[in-house]
Amino acid sequence: MDKNKARKQIKKLYLVDSLGGLMIGGASWVALLAARGFSTIEIGFAESIFHIASIMFEIPSGALADVFGRKKIMILSSFMTIVSSVLMILSKSFAGIAVTMVFSALSYNLASGTREALAYDSLKEAGIEDEYNKFASNDLMIYQIFSSLGTLMVGVALMLGYKKANAVDAILAFICVIIGLTFFEVKTELNQKQSVIGRFKEVAVESVRFIKENRKARLIILFNALTGAISILILFFLQAKLPALGLKSIWLGPALFAMGMGAALGSKAIELFQKYRYRTIGIISLVGVSLAFTSLFTRNVWIIIVCGFIGAFSDNFLEVRTDVLLNSMVPSDQRATLMSINSFTFSVIMVVLAPLFGIIFGMI
Repeated sequence: MDKNKARKQIKKLYLVDSLGGLMIGGASWVALLAARGFSTIEIGFAESIFHIASIMFEIPSGALADVFGRKKIMILSSFMTIVSSVLMILSKSFAGIAVTMVFSALSYNLASGTREALAYDSLKEAGIEDEYNKFASNDLMIYQIFSSLGTLMVGVALMLGYKKANAVDAILAFICVIIGLTFFEVKTELNQKQSVIGRFKEVAVESVRFIKENRKARLIILFNALTGAISILILFFLQAKLPALGLKSIWLGPALFAMGMGAALGSKAIELFQKYRYRTIGIISLVGVSLAFTSLFTRNVWIIIVCGFIGAFSDNFLEVRTDVLLNSMVPSDQRATLMSINSFTFSVIMVVLAPLFGIIFGMI
């Protein structure tokens, strides 16, 4: 793959993530469920179901990408988004929402790890893998900006209602399928093996070996997942809690957008700290996320929003550095699988914390 071809591939990934961020049904799902009468505890359990499904699907989905190719799995991910959007429209009860969350998780899992592997190996094949740092920063920043725009339109989503909001998501996901068809597949040595079973076996054995023997990778994955889970849960539940604390509905979208911009800035700001050790970046991020959590108990809307901005900044500040560091450590043949282990760990932590945060927000 030549350099221009690799960079065009990167631009297509940017476009897919931009469209993903604009899915207003997904960006406002907590507010939409709350508007339909679901409690914060039910919403917390729905989030847990999402991550229980993620635990089941995450690593196998990464292996699918390594075995069958990143392009196919990215397309399948967008198709699963269409399915989950349609199911959200049709669901009337918590049971229906629970099923929807399973398909939503599958969509997330199929893209998680696969997107990063496709980007890194495309750049590596072109001999410009040093540009991955810029991709990781830009991609997360772009996604945060567009997802924040989607969240900014929470009022529009509530006005449209959950059916039309999720129909918008389905249309955008279909466009992502079309874009996915234009991706170029990146070949690895694993792809050349004839036996599919042999490919799965190699991915499983080598991935387990890598994680078992690499203590540094294990610690990085665990710390990043815990920090990210706390930050994301705070922002999720604030969709439902800020109005209850006195924020006027008209300001909910702008408040969530402002906090989302914190995440976008964190994604880009990390480029200025490339010479700093991971430990230093981790301490800065931990302090910021802890501040966001502590602010919840003030019950002051504006303090919570400001600290939410700081927490979101800190989360993505750490996330980009983690992504770059892990990709530099893992072999290409198992890249999607090993990056999926990062998301797998995140899901395990979310399963435990989501109901707990639902209870905490119910008490505040």
